[in-house]
Amino acid sequence: MPFIQFNEGPNAGQSHEVPEAGITLGRDYTANVQILDTRVSSAHAMILFEKGNWWVYDLQSSNGTLLNGSETEAGTLEGGDTITIGASTITFHLEGNAQAISEPSARETLGKRSAAEPSNDAELVAELSASYERMREQLSQVIVGQHEVIEQMLIAIFCRGHALLMGVPGLAKTLLVSTLSHVLDLGFKRVQFTPDLMPADITGTEILDDDGTGKRAFRFVHGPIFANLVLADEINRTPPKTQAALLEAMQEHHVTVGDRTYHLPEPFFVLATQNPIEQEGTYPLPEAQLDRFMFNIVVDYPSAEEELQIIKQVTGNHKVRIETALNADDVLKLQQVVRRVPVADHVVEFAATLARASRPKQKEAPDFVRELVAWGAGPRAGISLITAAKARAILHGRHHATTDDVQKVAYPVLRHRILTTFSAEAAGVTTDDIIKMLIKYYKPEAELDI
Repeated sequence: MPFIQFNEGPNAGQSHEVPEAGITLGRDYTANVQILDTRVSSAHAMILFEKGNWWVYDLQSSNGTLLNGSETEAGTLEGGDTITIGASTITFHLEGNAQAISEPSARETLGKRSAAEPSNDAELVAELSASYERMREQLSQVIVGQHEVIEQMLIAIFCRGHALLMGVPGLAKTLLVSTLSHVLDLGFKRVQFTPDLMPADITGTEILDDDGTGKRAFRFVHGPIFANLVLADEINRTPPKTQAALLEAMQEHHVTVGDRTYHLPEPFFVLATQNPIEQEGTYPLPEAQLDRFMFNIVVDYPSAEEELQIIKQVTGNHKVRIETALNADDVLKLQQVVRRVPVADHVVEFAATLARASRPKQKEAPDFVRELVAWGAGPRAGISLITAAKARAILHGRHHATTDDVQKVAYPVLRHRILTTFSAEAAGVTTDDIIKMLIKYYKPEAELDI
């Protein structure tokens, strides 16, 4: 079978077989081959067999695709041809053993590490599991309780996903996100969304500047979106035009101002908050933008014991010193490890069935879905279920994902992708209730505490 071999770039040493149906190359986690390079678009290029030949197609990328040094939109491939994407040079081979080439350089996919650092995925899983405990320990000095919320936020980050935090005011959502940025040593910016916020207030703008010699030229001033971790506070309070500017950054990891494209720092995440009870003067997020959020995390009230501890901690002389558990490079490397966590076929089938069964017009849909659901989850939900299950598995020190992992992440993945009918709303049935019924329908032995 034909295969590609990475010679330079972040994936140097890797080789991947290319089936006739093709593979996609890009920066997004949904690509068949993920390339963590800011010069690579989310879906950058595709290689497939078509019309009796092998072809490479540029998928309208920002920086283009080179074939043997020349930019191309579509070109036929021969054995030994070189494809250039960002900093990556890739050789196309018509036949050979991709696995034999890949194995000696497997550790290269995680970057160069010293001899004292982990050199295989098993050791990296153990390292991440230990780091998870350190992160929880550091966060617990500031945030009381909210263990599920913390775990779900970390899962989203290690999956390169974005998260929407739903909760009433005063539950420390902003404090949680800012503390998390300290623990992970990530650049942090907070944007308070208001009705008069403009796209340039987020992305940045060009200003006419004097360079000191009397000449004037336009200079781009970076907006708050240029950070590793961006908190979009009360995202539903800004108009759709501003929401759309944020959508490009979330999906493509770059912003476009005029005729120039500016890439965002990696890793890049958006954690947005919404107040579920006060809806006056708000602009609900359209379904297309909601689908870009991997998780919809519910931040609930603390327990009685936790609330007592919060009051004592805030009103007393409580001082903490937060220590970093990981840094940006560690996060990027561990994101690659998540992609390689094995998943059995029956686990993938369970995730796909949950997503498909949420659609009332699918044959898999149970009767209660046909009655209570107006619109179900799309294919991105199944992808998110499996990716999140992988991340949850390694956070708990396991080397494979299970149906229990899928079940645990089903609520944050599906709750914003299911639209209920008027009958469901009148009966007080929520999307969480529907997800619970779906899990019980396809996995009767499941424990359904959430």
